Amino acid sequence: MPEPGPGAPDPARLAALHAASFTTPRPWDAAEIAGLLASAPVFVLEEAGGFLIGRAIAGEAELLTLAVAPARRRQGLGRRLVEGFLTRARALQAETAFLEVSAENPAAIALYESLGFRRAGVRRGYYAAPDGQRIDAIVMTRTLAPPP
Repeated sequence: MPEPGPGAPDPARLAALHAASFTTPRPWDAAEIAGLLASAPVFVLEEAGGFLIGRAIAGEAELLTLAVAPARRRQGLGRRLVEGFLTRARALQAETAFLEVSAENPAAIALYESLGFRRAGVRRGYYAAPDGQRIDAIVMTRTLAPPP
């Protein structure tokens, strides 16, 4: 399973990878990522070409973002990062996990569904595309079994 990268995560490096991975939703900048990383329940999992930011608190785990460089897609990196998130969430005593994903990202939706996430709702117009169009977010959730 992926583990946090060596040393403290570099917000500038993560922001550059996030920008290379997304146009919608809007990529996060280094200051936004640094702000998240300063929060105690937040954790980062990294592998070359990808990272995941999650948090776990009060029995719930939230996958905040998953970024995989375009050149590293369809090689299992995203799956490994999400599996690492689920493992870390269980270790942090989370009983459920959830995330939001763009309704216009069928590859991510398929990945999450293959890992046991189910659609729980829709946030209408949650994301803004660069052209100003509003895009729905699908809320997905799954129950986490206790660690073995």
